[in-house]
Amino acid sequence: MKLLLTGHDDRYAVEQLQLSLFPGQTMEQVTVPFTGDGAVSSLHRGRIWLTAVTEITLAGKHTRAVRRMKAGAETVRLRRRLLQQCYYAAALPHLLEPPAWGALAGVRPTKLTTGHLLAGGDVRSAKKLLGDTYFVSPARQELCVDASLAAVEAAGKLSPADLSVYIGIPFCPTRCAYCSFISAAAGNGAQLEAYLQALLQEISGVGKLLASSCRRVRTLYIGGGTPTTLSAGQLERLMAAVNQAFDLSACLEYTVEAGRPDTLDEEKLAVIRRNGAGRVSINPQTMDDRVLALCGRRHKAADIPAAYAQARQAGFSAINMDLIAGLPGDTPAGFQASLEAVAALAPENITVHTLALKKGAALFAHPENLPTAGAVGQMVEYANARLRAMGYTPYYLYRQKYMSGSFENVGWTKPGAACLYNIYMMEELHSIVALGAGGVSKANLPDGRLERVANPKFPQQYLERPAQVLAGKEKLFRLMAGEES
Repeated sequence: MKLLLTGHDDRYAVEQLQLSLFPGQTMEQVTVPFTGDGAVSSLHRGRIWLTAVTEITLAGKHTRAVRRMKAGAETVRLRRRLLQQCYYAAALPHLLEPPAWGALAGVRPTKLTTGHLLAGGDVRSAKKLLGDTYFVSPARQELCVDASLAAVEAAGKLSPADLSVYIGIPFCPTRCAYCSFISAAAGNGAQLEAYLQALLQEISGVGKLLASSCRRVRTLYIGGGTPTTLSAGQLERLMAAVNQAFDLSACLEYTVEAGRPDTLDEEKLAVIRRNGAGRVSINPQTMDDRVLALCGRRHKAADIPAAYAQARQAGFSAINMDLIAGLPGDTPAGFQASLEAVAALAPENITVHTLALKKGAALFAHPENLPTAGAVGQMVEYANARLRAMGYTPYYLYRQKYMSGSFENVGWTKPGAACLYNIYMMEELHSIVALGAGGVSKANLPDGRLERVANPKFPQQYLERPAQVLAGKEKLFRLMAGEES
């Protein structure tokens, strides 16, 4: 489906909405007028009015919508809102039913309501903002605002000098069919060891920068990939280096994403717990062995309760478990059985993802046996209702491109057990220092801007460019100190 912009260059705002509303269509950006299926988003500036016009042609059906606002009131945010409202109005006649998220595009819908609440709004006005301005359904209004309430509570734990640290281990035992991340199959242990050595150097350098910055580490998250692809000895070295380099005396939360049960054993869990982490993830994705095999996972559903029991015995007080709605070969009944099996273990957090078909994933090229959008909708709605009934509440939420049914990913928590790092990272409430290949650090500046500083993306690039990695971190700390713009 083509997309042509005229009179404006707010491509991201319109493109994300088109991807969301027409997930089955291939996006094609064009710069000249065209014939056939596609959309044209135009903006016209007059002396009094700023006018948006959207025309959409799909399967021989043509629609047109017009929206306008006073030209003198234009801001970037209001202009993009106008363009999205106009595109939505033109798209609606082409859709079987109004989409749950309405005209709201982008990966962080809760930032809108979190900002509203932090500025003095209340639950009722936040829901009204979503409904009246973006046409979001009542169910998604509630989901979004509930997550924002958790974000407001988490924001209250922060001071201006606080930050979080992310350490990435981009390796897994095997590559899942749905994965588009940079993670590589562990395979060659030599590369994994070389990566760890480079990471230890970065940890040491960041530790020195932290010590001289007077900033507090409030949450620390070791993610992946699958960090427990490392051996017990390698995990010991990694976490000992973290404890030596960083002052964690003010750290509220330390998480290791253990992830796949086929990488876990009692020794590794003991190492993680002994070195200060109180939270782990054990992620089944599904409790159906047939679906696991189709996804390229080599563990069995029966391995999940065993790994969970080992984590509890090791002393972890907070465990997260991930499920994915929309996996190949899965059905609403199968997903419901997976959710019930995971919930029966009573983890503190359950995260329900919706499958996103990314271009780097094997499933993108071979999307066989995928459930329909309607079936995925049944899975998601069941999870939302069932988890609420069991006492879980949403605490963070985000969306992605190419998601089945254009739904969302939601983290659910028992009372008082929300993962703070997930909130701080997703809501961008304070600076994040990201270490390792593909890490993107974010500096929250006093003027409200967010500056990103990226490490080399792939493990081999990361190994080859230690000077670039250190220079990036030095720049990041200068940005946070206001010494660089």
